[in-house]
Amino acid sequence: MSVPIVILGSTGSIGVQALDVARALPEKLQIVGLAAGSNWELLAQQIREWKPKIAAIYDQNAARRLCEYSFPGTKVVSGPGGLEEVATLGEAKLVLGAMLGAAGLKPTIAAIEAGKNIAIANKETLVAAGEIVMQKARENGVQLLPVDSEHSAIAQCLLGEDSSVEKITITASGGPFVDTPRAELEKVVPSQALKHPTWAMGRKITVDSATLMNKGLECIEARWLFDVPMQNIDVVVHRQSIVHSFVTFADRSVKAQLGVPDMRLPIQWALLHPNRVLGCAPELDILSMGTLTFEQPDEGRFPALNLARAAMERGGVAPAMMNAANEIAVEAFLNEQTNFYGITDCIAHVVERCPQVNRPGLDDVFAADEEARRLSREWLQR
Repeated sequence: MSVPIVILGSTGSIGVQALDVARALPEKLQIVGLAAGSNWELLAQQIREWKPKIAAIYDQNAARRLCEYSFPGTKVVSGPGGLEEVATLGEAKLVLGAMLGAAGLKPTIAAIEAGKNIAIANKETLVAAGEIVMQKARENGVQLLPVDSEHSAIAQCLLGEDSSVEKITITASGGPFVDTPRAELEKVVPSQALKHPTWAMGRKITVDSATLMNKGLECIEARWLFDVPMQNIDVVVHRQSIVHSFVTFADRSVKAQLGVPDMRLPIQWALLHPNRVLGCAPELDILSMGTLTFEQPDEGRFPALNLARAAMERGGVAPAMMNAANEIAVEAFLNEQTNFYGITDCIAHVVERCPQVNRPGLDDVFAADEEARRLSREWLQR
């Protein structure tokens, strides 16, 4: 029997690869809803192929273009309300949350409140509002199944274990600038940052990998998903991207999950959990994978990790403001409006101005997100 799923962010890197998985396993997965941000042309192609019951596009200009076409059997909706309508579709049993950035928070919350299990690929949702999201998942009896390769690895390592976790170690490829001196990093351009050595990803997350901010976000995500204190989560550079994370237990035993650097494997694991079947992910050839290396990240050249830890230590809305500032600063870097270190300088500027909010609610998170974006644009235009 196939699992009816909704994909939020179907035109992004994760969404496209999720459809690869569904294409390889038509008897296991049924696409009943699709949602995208602004790429109406690709969404139109996906609607024609998958014929979902409902499809949404966030951007209103893109919605007008999409609505020029007829899609028999598919209801087309738009805007924030449209995303939430797709996320809460009655027939869906699982929602893949892969919307880019903080935009994924509201529809993810709506899906949780509707009792949908969530395959969560949008790490920013947990960074901005992790405590709120996890509480709502508990209240609604909803499973959150991680899609990030690192968190998928941790979840797989924890299967069958009790709560005796001593430490979580998240692996990082190191990105394209792992050996680049600081003086040269100040001069790198977007085209260089987008040349990731091992993974094929979207533009924003590829830049996050270059700054190591993705690892800061992943540490925060792991803290909420696995209820492990931030001080018990660390990062190592593993250039080969074969080991996706480690878990150290109280008896000092260590478990790791290995696989080729291909997102279709963790996507499939989340969509079909707890079942494992042969899909479209390539096999890891143990005999030819070569030497595996592990190194300490250089937090002097890559200050994003410490910024993430500091935001979590500050608590309240600081992680949400850090995340929003990162989104704006990365966009500015990609548009050549700031340099490489302008990204983390902007984030530091915003987090320093974060108000103290104890136990923030969703309204506090959204207000902080908006304020961080304002402060970021102001700083970038100085």
